[in-house]
Amino acid sequence: MDRNGYWTIGDMRRQSAILSGTVAPTLVLQSAVYLNTYLKTWIKANIWTDRDRIVYVGNNMPVKTESTEIIDCSGLTLVPGYIEPHVHPGQLYNPQTLAQYAAPLGTTALICDNALLVRSLTDEKAFQIIEKLERLPETFYWWCRYDPQSEVYHSPFTDERIYRWLHHPRVVQGGELTGWPRVVHGDDQMLSWMRATKHLRKPIESHLPGASERTLTRLKLFGADGDHEAMTGDEALARLKLGYMVSLRYSPIRPDLPEILRTLLKKGVRSFDHVTMTLDGATPGFLKKGVCDQLIQIALEAGITPTDAYMMVSANIASHYHLGDRIGHIAPGRIANINFLNDSLDPRPVSVLAKGRWVRRHNKMVADAFSGYDLAEDLTPLEITASPDTDSLQASTRTGIDMVNDVITRSFELEPGKQLPDSVLYLTLLDKKGTWIRNTYLRGFAARLSGFAGSFTATGDLLLMGRNKSDMITAFRRLKEIGGGLVIAGGGRVLAELSLPLLGCMSEEPMERLMHDAGQFEQVLRRFGYGAGNPYFSLLFLSSTHLPYIRLTPKGLYDVMRRSLMEPE
Repeated sequence: MDRNGYWTIGDMRRQSAILSGTVAPTLVLQSAVYLNTYLKTWIKANIWTDRDRIVYVGNNMPVKTESTEIIDCSGLTLVPGYIEPHVHPGQLYNPQTLAQYAAPLGTTALICDNALLVRSLTDEKAFQIIEKLERLPETFYWWCRYDPQSEVYHSPFTDERIYRWLHHPRVVQGGELTGWPRVVHGDDQMLSWMRATKHLRKPIESHLPGASERTLTRLKLFGADGDHEAMTGDEALARLKLGYMVSLRYSPIRPDLPEILRTLLKKGVRSFDHVTMTLDGATPGFLKKGVCDQLIQIALEAGITPTDAYMMVSANIASHYHLGDRIGHIAPGRIANINFLNDSLDPRPVSVLAKGRWVRRHNKMVADAFSGYDLAEDLTPLEITASPDTDSLQASTRTGIDMVNDVITRSFELEPGKQLPDSVLYLTLLDKKGTWIRNTYLRGFAARLSGFAGSFTATGDLLLMGRNKSDMITAFRRLKEIGGGLVIAGGGRVLAELSLPLLGCMSEEPMERLMHDAGQFEQVLRRFGYGAGNPYFSLLFLSSTHLPYIRLTPKGLYDVMRRSLMEPE
């Protein structure tokens, strides 16, 4: 395949020769019952592949088979490889380790957020990594974000960079549009980027939690095509009525999928052609039950038909992103991403082909399937040159951030006094180079946490918190030594750490090991008082302005609803 995801003239001539009987196919799946996503029914056929491409689906067998692997698929059910349409690929794991975990479970294509790459790398470096990831059996596609999700000094989202990303052949959507209020309130620059996206025939993914019919309609007029923020069946139905592609979430902070599906069925919805499903950047522990395979299982248990359940993570997504000529179907000309099931009611595959390569076979992962590239070779630990001391952690405000739940915050005011109140922590956000520092207070995170430092934030800056400033500095110094991650300190020593040496937010460890390590670190946080659902989302979003109500940004405390700094610089 070329960089556009299509086959060369030489490839196509060879594939045509296979049909003519002068060249043998790589693989034949004989007597396969497969999901035909155009007829939405199950058909028995023989499927031929040539390396990474399906070249024939029908009743015939090839003329030449001397070098062909022939697999008897009697008793198996074949479905297209699953597609995850809304991936945040730096949620402690990295794109490669996520793919290595997801592909053997049947999720063979990932459509990924590019925010981390834009924030941390030059475009040239990012595009090199995107090209190298194509060596792996996973199929990767990418978004083009429009905004940094925070109040920053120098946004990396400029005209030049936006247009460069939009024109990249592996970029298939604009958004997600977390900065939509800017468009509504007159930001023509962002609206021009949206128009450019539409001119390229690429859809725009919005981010509209709790949006009214008027707001949903307004964003439709501005060019939004899809939305993943429905929290109830009624909200999902409202989006469908207005012509949105609706992606239903099942994530640690929004496990809404089962109830939404049941509600839609109760309300008489029978067509799910414009519905997809996503894990919305779930953290490692949430993936223990699977990737898209667990979404399908939930859909089946809710009463969705098997054909719709599988198409909601394959053909529907491919159609929305104009990728149906490459992925999402078992049909001639498509990438050979095929899942082999024991039964249509059991979405966990026993074998998986990804780009025509076995990544799972007879319920065993193929050990060397992902050996073609090591992402860690191209990414480095954070270079932290900041050197804060306890005196620099002094807040100039009595206003703090109060955590309502995992990700929603509000403001509170400290009473005058010298003692730090119970359950309140000092909170600091600072630049890696030490060019700025922002201090406030945090209530409701972990009341007994003495010192913490981390680089897992929405802005890529460093977060310090705790009840003891000396322990906060101890944790920071360890963070600096390991080049990024999460560190807990107390009594002048390090108590726990989770190393994230790839750009300060991603581990090098395989997913199974990371699940264990992240789980252990979370348990330590809980011993110090963290009581909400997911501490990693809490940390990530403290500096992100796409959720209400108060955030600590590089420019200071920010009121999301008023779209203004609470303390002018």
